Amino acid sequence: MSPAARTVEHVTCLGCGCACDDIAVVVKQDRIAETRNACALGTAWFGDGRIPQDARVNGRTTSLEQALGEAARTLEAAKRPLVYLAADLSCEAQREAVALSDRLSAMLDSLTGAAAAGVLAAQRRGRAGATLGEIRQRADVIVFWGVDPAERYPRFAARYAVEPRGLATPRGRASRTVIAVDVGAGRGPADADARVAIAVGDEVDALGVMRATVQGRVASDEARFRGSPELARRMSEGRYVTLVADGEPGTAPGDPDRAEALVTLAQALNGPTRCALVVLRGGGNRSGADAVVTWQTGFPFAVDFAPGFPTYRPHAGAAALLATGEIDAALVIGSPASIPEPLVRGLAGLPSVAIGPRASTATFQPAVAVDTGVAGIHEGGMAFRMDDVPLPLRPPLAGPPTAAGALRSLRERLGA
Repeated sequence: MSPAARTVEHVTCLGCGCACDDIAVVVKQDRIAETRNACALGTAWFGDGRIPQDARVNGRTTSLEQALGEAARTLEAAKRPLVYLAADLSCEAQREAVALSDRLSAMLDSLTGAAAAGVLAAQRRGRAGATLGEIRQRADVIVFWGVDPAERYPRFAARYAVEPRGLATPRGRASRTVIAVDVGAGRGPADADARVAIAVGDEVDALGVMRATVQGRVASDEARFRGSPELARRMSEGRYVTLVADGEPGTAPGDPDRAEALVTLAQALNGPTRCALVVLRGGGNRSGADAVVTWQTGFPFAVDFAPGFPTYRPHAGAAALLATGEIDAALVIGSPASIPEPLVRGLAGLPSVAIGPRASTATFQPAVAVDTGVAGIHEGGMAFRMDDVPLPLRPPLAGPPTAAGALRSLRERLGA
């Protein structure tokens, strides 16, 4: 006789950086049968909850103890190891990864490399930001800069930025002005109240013209910037402006000039009005990796322990070291499917260890692979939303060993 269905309320979805925590997961026969409130992206991320539960050494199934022993030998023999944080990890697992990096004197890097331009711009200039809760309650002018969140962040508009009623927006969508800035092929929402088109090559200059307009300096009257000064004036007249940009538009690092221009425009708007820059981030607790690594080392990514202490190398992280052949072994933690393709090519042929969800399916064929549960589905702990708000993980299923537990066992084998 099949067991009765059970429902787990307030599950946090890590399918994207929105980290919606209102998901009700229905479990039947130890599988996920339904995910209420989840968008299509979230439903696909949860799946039915079934994942591989294997431990392999050189492609052969073995025990977890033997796999971790071989992993320890592989990593101890390395002179220049890499520890790489992929997606679908809890903050607890990420903290174990930092400790392992310290023990191995390794280069520690993460998926934040794809969003490095925005991170570095904020470090240079500061960033005027806000929680998504504040945006929900107060923002009355929302500018989507070259991004339609419906494509990669499906519930962003419904939960935070456009539709909800707030303290300063009692009529929800009717209380807000939505402006789409189309940058080349990057288009804003189709239902925007106003639209401005900017050529890709003119984007940084247009942002500069807008900043000059906000600051009361002479603005350009060139035809290619037509619309930018008017948009800047319109934003200046809002009570609470939100500038939304995608922090991870692709696998390659973004343009640092574009990132800095967005940061400085938001700062300038905080003269005549209130403006928050919202940088959209991908799922799998990427923001949590930034928070944990910063907490533990003082730097958000690309932290090198080789000198014997944490050293920040944002321009010489995992991608650069793999490209120059400096890495002689790698420990990849998290879901291999989330790793950018250039890094996957760099990992191929290296002695490597993969620990995380679906590690045994990694295309770079690690010498040691240990499958673990997915944070938020099989593993509890904490994760961070894209606005750096921590949320608890309530796993609806039991599963294979946790990533945090496997990493802790590996660290003990290494004598840490």
